Amino acid sequence: MTGHVPDFSLWTDDLGHFWAEWAAQTPGPHALAGHSMGGHLVLRAAAEKRVAPDALILSAPMLGLSTGPFPVALVHLAARFMAAIGDARRPAWRWSEKPGELPANRIDLLTHDERRYADEVWWRDHRPELVMGPGSWGWVERAYASIRLLDRPGMLESVVAPVLIVATTADRLVDFAATERAARRLPLCETLFFGPEARHEILRETDAVRNRALDAIDAFLDRVAPPPESPQ
Repeated sequence: MTGHVPDFSLWTDDLGHFWAEWAAQTPGPHALAGHSMGGHLVLRAAAEKRVAPDALILSAPMLGLSTGPFPVALVHLAARFMAAIGDARRPAWRWSEKPGELPANRIDLLTHDERRYADEVWWRDHRPELVMGPGSWGWVERAYASIRLLDRPGMLESVVAPVLIVATTADRLVDFAATERAARRLPLCETLFFGPEARHEILRETDAVRNRALDAIDAFLDRVAPPPESPQ
């Protein structure tokens, strides 16, 4: 159940190949959306010119991880050390007291909506092959490497597509300050920021939050990537 990857480029390469085929076979406009780590990946793919979307939508993107008072470079070095001294595929944190069981109070990190959280638990029970647990030390090290790559001067500034970022100041999984900095660097970026009413899984939040986010996404796409007019 441990989440591991040799390098994040494995995923951006995969996305690039899929995008090339899909965009060639599908009439535009073409929009690309990603949540959390997915948001990081689609933004990196756009910065590296692996994809060329007409619009990008990022939900609570993983553009930084909470490092407390420690600088990212130092935490990355520590993760590199931990990945090197043992099996890089071993979990970097404890999942729960009972292996395979969801940690207590996990909902407090993700959403205020108990019904939508329970839906995830239902799918875990009925499709156990989809269950994902902690990230590996290899994943942690590669995550910091990819975050630092995307943070290099000129990377975000090279993204030419309009971007909408939906995020929350109350996020305890990704670094909101890093999201704010990225939004300022992106040439064509709009934001919708929530406060304590929203947790990390904004599109699985209560209706008041979720509907506001979906309305903002619809309005954004209508402005920057409207569908082609239907033939008369």
